[in-house]
Amino acid sequence: MRRPAWIGLATLPFLAVAGFVAWKAWKVARELVDPPFYRPQPLARVEATYRELAAGGDGDPGGVWSAQEVDGLQLWRLRRREPSRGVVLLLHGFGDDRWGTSPALKWFPGLDAAIFTYRRRDDALRAGGSAPAVTFGVAESRDVVRIVHRLEAMGTPRRKILLLGRSLGASVGLLALADLEREGRGPLAGLIWEGAPASSRSFAERLVRGPEDRWWHLLAPPIGALASTGAGRMGGYEPSETDLLRRTQGLRFTTPSLCFLATQDRLAPPDIQRALAARFASGRVIEVPTWHLHCAEVMGPAYAGAIRQAVSEWLPPESERGPEGPRPIP
Repeated sequence: MRRPAWIGLATLPFLAVAGFVAWKAWKVARELVDPPFYRPQPLARVEATYRELAAGGDGDPGGVWSAQEVDGLQLWRLRRREPSRGVVLLLHGFGDDRWGTSPALKWFPGLDAAIFTYRRRDDALRAGGSAPAVTFGVAESRDVVRIVHRLEAMGTPRRKILLLGRSLGASVGLLALADLEREGRGPLAGLIWEGAPASSRSFAERLVRGPEDRWWHLLAPPIGALASTGAGRMGGYEPSETDLLRRTQGLRFTTPSLCFLATQDRLAPPDIQRALAARFASGRVIEVPTWHLHCAEVMGPAYAGAIRQAVSEWLPPESERGPEGPRPIP
């Protein structure tokens, strides 16, 4: 017996929804492993930016760049012309690289700076090859741990190594710090972070939602789940390993923290940021009524001022250090 035509027509809306979910999940999964908006800058422009940063200005003393290979990564180091109190490792965000985040070193005029691109994706793309997939912090955080170990081997103790990460760089910093503290070799100088996505699944769902909710965003949770699973398969990682609350569970960080929390952030849930900040024994949270990565713009000079205050408390001059080390942020 032939199926009534109305049954076939009734299934069309369901097939359309299923098709949309599958298509959207694939698109978001591709974006997670290979950000479509990322294009590495020509080396000539990168070198020009580094020359400008070396020259200094606007209150920054500049310094001298050097580069070295570290387990297949290229680590760039800016050494100040006067002895510094430590080194800040700058961690770039989603769809960025060492060039994009390098100007942040101006927030740390009294520290040396170190910078690299996760998995060396920029060099791979400049060479015309296929770049390693973004793993949403899984492989990238291991890169950070290796760099910290190298800085230690070069003579900088971890108590003088500070991490700065924004957006995915914040997630990478938190994941790396969790691994470093579990080594049981003491805290780092500090972690400054802003806008850490909670997980690849959360980020995928929020990419679907965009700047404001609409009725069809009822489909965002299943699309986010499918997209994060697909991205994990494409990138060769387990999506659950990107979950910040899971990966930091049971930890009470001894490294001090400064968190800039955008209260209107739709990509990095504010409640997750507060929960993560509460896992630090010593830390400060500055809440700013804005959205993802706009805290510096809204705060103006007070943003850099808060960073410099934190650094002065974590890494004071030797003459100001007490018997127990630097003073924690209140």
